[in-house]
Amino acid sequence: MEKKSVDKLLTLTSELRWMIGEDFHDSLAEGIYADASEIAESSVSTVPGKQKFRLDRKIDQIVTSRTWGFPIMFLILAVVLWLTIQGANYPSAMLANLLLDNLHPFLKNVALNLGMPWWLDGFLIDGVYLAVAWVIAVMLPPMAIFFPMFTLLEDFGYLPRVAFNMDNLFRKSGAHGKQALTMSMGFGCNAAGVVATRIIDSPRERLIAIITNNFSLCNGRWPTQILIATIFVGAVVPESFSSLASLMAVIGIAVLGIAFMFLVSWGLSKTALKGEVSTFNLELPPYRPPRFWKTIYTSIIDRTLIVLWRAIVFAAPAGAVIWMISNIYIGNESIAAWAIHSLDGFGFLLGLNGVILVAYVVAIPANEIVIPTILMLTVLVTGITAGEGAGVMFELDSASDTATILKTGGWTLLTAINLMLFSLLHNPCSTTIYTIYKETKSTKWTIVASVLPVIMGFVVTFLVAQIWRILT
Repeated sequence: MEKKSVDKLLTLTSELRWMIGEDFHDSLAEGIYADASEIAESSVSTVPGKQKFRLDRKIDQIVTSRTWGFPIMFLILAVVLWLTIQGANYPSAMLANLLLDNLHPFLKNVALNLGMPWWLDGFLIDGVYLAVAWVIAVMLPPMAIFFPMFTLLEDFGYLPRVAFNMDNLFRKSGAHGKQALTMSMGFGCNAAGVVATRIIDSPRERLIAIITNNFSLCNGRWPTQILIATIFVGAVVPESFSSLASLMAVIGIAVLGIAFMFLVSWGLSKTALKGEVSTFNLELPPYRPPRFWKTIYTSIIDRTLIVLWRAIVFAAPAGAVIWMISNIYIGNESIAAWAIHSLDGFGFLLGLNGVILVAYVVAIPANEIVIPTILMLTVLVTGITAGEGAGVMFELDSASDTATILKTGGWTLLTAINLMLFSLLHNPCSTTIYTIYKETKSTKWTIVASVLPVIMGFVVTFLVAQIWRILT
């Protein structure tokens, strides 16, 4: 550096020191020395060749190690999901009892006393209201448990360690290491997982994370997976192992979803979203006690209630459509029955049936109403006695009674397995589709994110059905 430049720098430094004052300058220097002393005190050992013990460093050596990192990560995720599912059972049952068992009959009596026409009564109460009630009862409790626990792990400092552990796998698939966090959020709600992709700076890698987030089983699909696995998978093993077999089947579907996420991320990064993987400088924050009550409040307000409101907005018209197609007739058949019979042949090729395909079409707004819709449509086309009438969605407390209805509808083990696969590989719910459009501002990529999983679902279930029939 030239002497003139050095002199100019010294002059500017002197002027700056004069402007901010000696006291501020001395305080700043003291602060720097204090921080340096604290770092040295916690990191530097006075014993030659021996590193000073630090608890956070020791924890990191365990949770980010090649040996223990992944088992701990899956264990924590399993505990969070188990607490979410088990913890949501009681409040979900309370809400179902209030909204479905008590308030629904009350509204029906009010409509009867007011002399409301049967079609308006059915449209508003059996259609719109029931769909909204199902979404609230099934969706609210799991989200109110999962999101706060997820945020507490984030505040504690563990989630950045998850991203660190999975960074190499995501980089090999052409994605970003932070996608591990958005993937985990997707297990609570895919719409929230899509919003969480904002933490990814690269537009290309963020788009990959958005498109593949649907492969995380959201809380709306867990009840379907658990019910079908319990009824059909648990029945093929001795009773003492049925619970374990059902659990392993559900976990297997969730892990398969992660595998599809890596596969599709790799495929997109090599084709439509080709590009270099961005550098990922991850600073592991220090562990700190979570701010419990603030986390609970912000999680419920910013995530749970916003996502729930969007789901309600889309579920209400879906309930109306479900009731109408079950009660509007073309000739001697309702629209629903006509659609089911028309799709039965295609459903057979996929190892499914027309009821399942129609249910997934009309239940696009919310995964929570898939099983009630399937049961209602099965009763509609088989004529067995159950439920409260055409277009009135219902569920049964007894798994054996549910199994009786499904088996009467022609369900086999193949149907159950392919339903579990199709539940994983189908279009996102309407709330997630709307969120994808809001985040990408692109009709093209919203369509890709919505249609790609459906195509994969058709291909996978078709292959499984053909192989199953050849082997059996």
